[in-house]
Amino acid sequence: MRLEYFEMIDRVVGLDRAAGTLRARAVVPRESPVFEGHFPGHPLVPGVLLTETMAQASGYLLLARCGFSHMPFLMGVDKARFRSFVGPGAELDVEASLEHDGSGYAVTKAAIRAEGKPLCNAELRFKTMPFPAGLDGPMRERAAAIGLLTEEGLPQAGLAEAGR
Repeated sequence: MRLEYFEMIDRVVGLDRAAGTLRARAVVPRESPVFEGHFPGHPLVPGVLLTETMAQASGYLLLARCGFSHMPFLMGVDKARFRSFVGPGAELDVEASLEHDGSGYAVTKAAIRAEGKPLCNAELRFKTMPFPAGLDGPMRERAAAIGLLTEEGLPQAGLAEAGR
């Protein structure tokens, strides 16, 4: 994770496009300017950044399913629940699953766990639309960096998490 740059997902470890599921990993940095104010002497990842992490996992799932033809934009967060605090160094397992996709909108359910324990979950709503000028390239670069795209620039057909 690079919190201050909103790069929340470190790598995609599982993708099933047909089933509409994605699994990802994210490791909270030990130090970040975010922690200087949240909270001094007791650093915690803000809930809004955990929500962003779930939204990014969901967004990558939607990008993979549509073959990068449309960009998902977060439009709503429903039923968000936070069950525990997340501090520096936490290793997060992030999951997203597709609930609905059609008519320019998509709905996912996402959750974050650490050491098998649930930390938070939410239902997320997206508007999907053609990429704004200049955004396609950077999104593909980031998707490739986290292992979502093949060398040919196509979404991975199916990823299997190593070591599990």
